[in-house]
Amino acid sequence: MPAFSLDPPQTAWCAELRTVAAERLRPLAEKGEPGHVNRPLVAELGRLGLLKRLFTSGAVDLCLMRESLAYACTEAETALALQGLGAYPVHAYGTPAQRDRWLPQVTEGGAVAAFALSEPGAGSDAAALELRAEREEGEGREDVPPGQSVRTPGGSLAAHPDGPARWRLTGEKCWISNAPEADFYTVFARTTPGAGARGVTAFLVPADRPGLTGTGLDMLSPHPIGALGFDAVPVTADDVLGEPDRGFRVAMGTLNLFRPSVGAFAVGMAQAALDATLAHTARRDAFGGKLKDLQTVAHQVAEMALRTEAARLMVYAAATAYDEEAPDVPGRAAMAKLLATESAQYVVDMAVQLHGARALRRGHLLEHLYREVRAPRVYEGASEVQRGIIAKELYANMEAGR
Repeated sequence: MPAFSLDPPQTAWCAELRTVAAERLRPLAEKGEPGHVNRPLVAELGRLGLLKRLFTSGAVDLCLMRESLAYACTEAETALALQGLGAYPVHAYGTPAQRDRWLPQVTEGGAVAAFALSEPGAGSDAAALELRAEREEGEGREDVPPGQSVRTPGGSLAAHPDGPARWRLTGEKCWISNAPEADFYTVFARTTPGAGARGVTAFLVPADRPGLTGTGLDMLSPHPIGALGFDAVPVTADDVLGEPDRGFRVAMGTLNLFRPSVGAFAVGMAQAALDATLAHTARRDAFGGKLKDLQTVAHQVAEMALRTEAARLMVYAAATAYDEEAPDVPGRAAMAKLLATESAQYVVDMAVQLHGARALRRGHLLEHLYREVRAPRVYEGASEVQRGIIAKELYANMEAGR
């Protein structure tokens, strides 16, 4: 894997994104209501063409966007990322009808998407999903096993005399970003009991489906996050993303793209904390000189810079591997997310320490980053899950002789 470095157009684009985030997006973010979807902010991301780039560019561009926006406006970064996470399964696995119905609205900033995977009892262990997709009585053909649908030679779901296969979704989802205010959800439900990851199907569920309810959750960082309840919510074969019982592929395919970009989000926050620390220690008087003249402080700042740059390089190596369709993407994606999010936690925490009490005051950049930086170590696979993925990939490669 070649070393990653930005070319001049990428460098200029990142600088432009930082400026746009500070001048156009941050004022909209500041007007938003904590814990709720900021639709004017999402709409502005659409007008700027950034939402469209989620689906027309590669993983490296996604990481550049997330890092640059995170540096100047974490709320804008999060709004962009959540649109991508919720709608990417439609882009990558949806039917032409599904894509035509939703993707133009998503890219314009008019429809809000959500990725509904986690449950109260199945967060890190995504294969343990309990949301049930129960086949309706009398639906489907007798020669087709429950939970499966007929496909034509061309791969499309075939109709039968009673119409498309139908299910009812019953259960709960929790910790879902943009819930309960999203316009549609990518929902993962169990269609075959006892089959683990192989018995999960992904459905595109519009928010106005009968039986779908939701409540907001008050979190450490005031993002729009909620719980969803499914009381016999109707879905049909026309709502399936990908193939029945193959929804875990949809989930993992999406996460393999977005995990490195979570790392980019973390790198953007770490860089913002590092730059704030450089400025503060260069001007702060202490012990007869400047803070930066103290060896202890200088070494801590050097460690912060070292970890930030190491994380950045691993993030873009993973993104490059994804764009080049390398075989080791899952392991690289896990490494990138793990190193970047853990490093960002260290850098932001050390920045707070070097700033002292002023950094703990409400409204300070570092107070904001301190709350923002904690969640990425948990969502889209906690750090412990990433270590498990890395180890699994290492042993698989050893057994395969790679």
